[in-house]
Amino acid sequence: MNPPVTSVLSTVEASGEANASEPPPMRQHAPHALHQGDRVWQETNCYIDLWIELLHGFGLDPRAAFAFTVTQDFEGDQFTFFKFPLEDIERLYGTQVQELAIYDSLEDRVFAQTQRGHTVLVEVDGFYLPNTRATSYRREHPKTTVGIDHIDPAARQLGYFHNTGYHTLGGEDYDGVFRKLPQFAGQPEYLFPYVEFAKQVRPALEGTALAEASADLLRAHLMRRPLRNPIGEWRKAFPAHLDTLLERGEPFFHPYSFNLMRQLGANFEFLSKYLVWLSAQGFELPGTLAASAQKIASEAMVMQFRLVRAMARQRRDTCDDCFDVLEDAYEQTIPPLASLIL
Repeated sequence: MNPPVTSVLSTVEASGEANASEPPPMRQHAPHALHQGDRVWQETNCYIDLWIELLHGFGLDPRAAFAFTVTQDFEGDQFTFFKFPLEDIERLYGTQVQELAIYDSLEDRVFAQTQRGHTVLVEVDGFYLPNTRATSYRREHPKTTVGIDHIDPAARQLGYFHNTGYHTLGGEDYDGVFRKLPQFAGQPEYLFPYVEFAKQVRPALEGTALAEASADLLRAHLMRRPLRNPIGEWRKAFPAHLDTLLERGEPFFHPYSFNLMRQLGANFEFLSKYLVWLSAQGFELPGTLAASAQKIASEAMVMQFRLVRAMARQRRDTCDDCFDVLEDAYEQTIPPLASLIL
């Protein structure tokens, strides 16, 4: 006879699901080459940087997945927050991403998936991430995504991918990530975060097959490119943006620069590296394409510094020469690439 459901539940609660078996050993990880060497934009956004290191941690080359960067557009108040399309990740690397339902305990659900060899992508409070000591750690509460592949509930330790590398945390930070600190008790209004998990469902493509699949994705994404030069569209909106920047000052400048200059510059820096990678795979692409994309990356940084100075002096700088360079570099990158590939 099967035991009563209440008996089974009592047994699970008494033993603690998170302590069901021993956790795997902590990962040894060195950052991918994309996060080393000369880069104009050392960090881009948490999702892109996470996936670069996550794919690298799987033993895969993330450079093949950057075809989507040709689709970036100006969205009226920001540039597209560029992210790897999950369907591209699955096609190239056989890595599938699914939403993870969270019930009872985030800690237990993370443990269950990492025990199966999966990586859990979860939005957490950057206040408890010690790898952000220079920015938010113990100072601010930004939402950011980490990829957890190791959890040891008994030792209160985590191993996780975040930004440009792989890190560990423990103790009070562990309790903070999982909302186990006393100040979180008795908060029924607290919602579970949005969580996904990545699992390997088929072998990744390699060699020629990987390069050809990536080129096919580039063709498809070029069909989705903006119909107008997005930098020209930004230029039209910039005078009103500049009024707001001068009125609201430094607190507004930081999110503005992240969502405008950084997203634009970092997107095209990765497009430049992608085009170099495609050339190395045997595709005949003129070097001017990668150089023009890189020019957008560097000029976006120049414009960021220009605006810092302008705001410090409370001086209106419309950055017309920066826009001239950026618009021309875009015209020397995307249209000729589309003419060549399509």
